[in-house]
Amino acid sequence: MVDILHRVGVKTASPATVYDALTRVEGLAGWWTDDTKGSGELGGILEFRFPVGGFDMEVVGLTPPERVTWRVADGPEEWIGTTVTWDLRQEGDYTIVLFRHEGWREPVEFMHHCSTKWGSFLMSLKSLVETGQGAPAPHDVQISDWH
Repeated sequence: MVDILHRVGVKTASPATVYDALTRVEGLAGWWTDDTKGSGELGGILEFRFPVGGFDMEVVGLTPPERVTWRVADGPEEWIGTTVTWDLRQEGDYTIVLFRHEGWREPVEFMHHCSTKWGSFLMSLKSLVETGQGAPAPHDVQISDWH
């Protein structure tokens, strides 16, 4: 199995502020996709829809304000059963976000695309928390026909 890994520092924001952007529907809609519904509570299902498809995530772990974990319940075949985890910690003036999308069966080309898009959306999260303005889909950077 292979994983997508990213590290981003969010300046002048506490882990609790970043945690809120990862667990509240309004926060998620501010950096990942405008079309976000559901519940960010433990056991809840979050529904994310994009112009080219979507994902349903089951919230399987919450440790405020240090960790958020989802299991992909529905979406592209390559994603189903994988997990998405954010670990948050304060380091000086930054909240460090360690991101993992774990459990890919193999590093197919779609995984390369998703890694780039996760990086783009993590920068959108950083922008949302630091400035109040993210770049969620459909306002995100387009990198290919897969969006």
